[in-house]
Amino acid sequence: SLLLACTMVKPIVEWTLPRSILHCAVVLLLFSHNSSTVAMAMSAAASQGTKKAGALIFLHGLGDGPWGWSSLQQQLPRLQPRLSQLEYVFPQSPEVPISINGGARMPGWFDIFEWPIQVGDPDDKVGKLKAVQQVEEEIAKLTAQGIPRDKIAIGGFSQGGAIALLTAYYNSSPPRPPLAACVCLSGWLTLTKELQQPNGLANANTPLFWAHGQYDDKVVFAQHAFGIETLSHAGVSNLEYPTFAMGHESHPQELQQLADFLDKTMFESDDNSDKKKSSDEL
Repeated sequence: SLLLACTMVKPIVEWTLPRSILHCAVVLLLFSHNSSTVAMAMSAAASQGTKKAGALIFLHGLGDGPWGWSSLQQQLPRLQPRLSQLEYVFPQSPEVPISINGGARMPGWFDIFEWPIQVGDPDDKVGKLKAVQQVEEEIAKLTAQGIPRDKIAIGGFSQGGAIALLTAYYNSSPPRPPLAACVCLSGWLTLTKELQQPNGLANANTPLFWAHGQYDDKVVFAQHAFGIETLSHAGVSNLEYPTFAMGHESHPQELQQLADFLDKTMFESDDNSDKKKSSDEL
């Protein structure tokens, strides 16, 4: 695989490729999901007239595309069958200049200035808020199809996870109603100064699933603890934050726990309604 090939070459400092080309190649390899998913479908299938119970919008990482994570549409229902009732949306990011690649353009939700990504690195606020607006346009399409906002979950990997967190919790003007859930896989919390201001965080009751690799050297592992602590202090209490013995990638147990989380959060009101109905019938 591409990732395996990357780990077998000499250390980066010994490579002789031009620096901008090298950075671009490394980021493309390490931020993309594993290559076995590339052959999967580009986007979710149409609902074909059947109204969906909810939706999951999932954002890819830097240098990747919708194909990188579109296999979730098949994987998650195999782990929790009710997730087949969701509409799956995998947006494509724009191509933007990336500073760590010498300004070369590549698929990305916002610019990145430091490598690896540490706690306290500078933010591309303009780029991030543009990405949130693109996600909001996808949400508007789903609501126009009859799927309520509180039945739409937002998630993403790496850069995509960072934008998912902002979409779910950043207090915009005018305020946005809450989403069903937020998923961050190997991502990081951005615009932290704004989020830590009074009224900087919105929709604290939105459930959060945030998983991270203990050996992640791209979005460093310390980002996980920092983000969870910051959001918890700001009032987010319904959260799950497992970690796994992996790098900047996905893990089978991670996907199982993600499926369990989405099944619980997306269908909890249905389960409570069924329980109440059964109780009334007794």
